[in-house]
Amino acid sequence: MKKILFFLIVIFAGISTVSAQASDDADAAKQKEKLQALYVAFITQKLELTATEAQVFWPVHNDFDKEVKGVDLNLPELTREQKILDIKKRYEPKFSKILSDPKRVDRLFRLNGEFRKKLTERFRKQNLNQQRPKLRRGI
Repeated sequence: MKKILFFLIVIFAGISTVSAQASDDADAAKQKEKLQALYVAFITQKLELTATEAQVFWPVHNDFDKEVKGVDLNLPELTREQKILDIKKRYEPKFSKILSDPKRVDRLFRLNGEFRKKLTERFRKQNLNQQRPKLRRGI
């Protein structure tokens, strides 16, 4: 009887762990989609993309982004930065053709860092607000 009870406890614990993990994965996927939507809106607004430009721009940008994210993070920093620079050089003519203004292309390459910076600041503020104890007045 004790073995059966122990076995049932182990099974229920395993099921709840798998369920929690699936829930975490779903939450992470939703969070990733939300961040991607924020990124698309940010870039579209900052570059002032028209609907026609956006239709051509985003598939090229997605390919560019995939290549940049594919650069091995374990490489030495200078090697990694050089590989990313090579990718930017390869995509610069494609973006120039779509965006038609060299200043907009330069801005595009800076906007990724700007977006990350704003996102980091936002998360930092959220964490500070959550960590601060709420003070009670009148005590």
